[in-house]
Amino acid sequence: MNVNRVYALYFSPAGSTRRLVATLANALAQSFEAPLETLDITLPAAREETRAFAAGDLVVCGSPTYAGKLPNKILPYWKEKLTGGGALAVALVTFGNRAFDNSLAELCACLAADGFHTVGAGAFACRHVFSDTLAAERPDKDDYGELAKLGASVATRVAKANEPPAPPAVPGDADAPYYVPRGLDGEPVNFLKAKPKTSGACVNCGVCAALCPMGAIDPRDAASVPGLCVKCHACVRECPMGAKYFDDPAFLSHKAMLEREFGRRARSETFS
Repeated sequence: MNVNRVYALYFSPAGSTRRLVATLANALAQSFEAPLETLDITLPAAREETRAFAAGDLVVCGSPTYAGKLPNKILPYWKEKLTGGGALAVALVTFGNRAFDNSLAELCACLAADGFHTVGAGAFACRHVFSDTLAAERPDKDDYGELAKLGASVATRVAKANEPPAPPAVPGDADAPYYVPRGLDGEPVNFLKAKPKTSGACVNCGVCAALCPMGAIDPRDAASVPGLCVKCHACVRECPMGAKYFDDPAFLSHKAMLEREFGRRARSETFS
């Protein structure tokens, strides 16, 4: 099969998903000697546009895992804003060292319903956005090695095929419910309404508002968060003054539980 153009399409508030998708898409573009185009859907305005692809396109699609599935506030984009038109796709998800649960199955199901032919998939452990210790150095050399193997497998399968290869079998249930967060005592916790707080170190530079994937932070007053917060931690991680933080007790208990229970090295997995 011929590949005429490769796309890197991702939602990535914290940056890990972007790096993995961009690396794989670049490798595939070089392999097929095809031009590469980047489609970053992290910010709200970028998700307003409907995009149509066609046979001859290869789209590397990436999303972080939130509570074991795709972020529910971004799900409408995957379901409603893309038309595959027979294009090939590679599905990538990242997860914060606990588990990717059903997120990869859900992304593959969305792409199939959109009219894509998924020819490869992968789930990669990355630093958890809640924590400075969970998978702090990942993705690392070994993860990128697995990513390279996935790229080589996809390139070989596509180059040898006369028609779209069968989709890879990925684990999980696209229709399964979201993972229920638990606290240190093992009981379910709910921090859906938790929002970042702002310390006196804030200089109201506007970086947090500009980076918020939900447009939730008031650009005129960084301490004001009138919109919906999805706990992506882009504002916390990228604030140049270190002024953003979460202090919700349920959130902190869940974070502590994750650090206590999931400190082992989670395995990245690929399917092709």
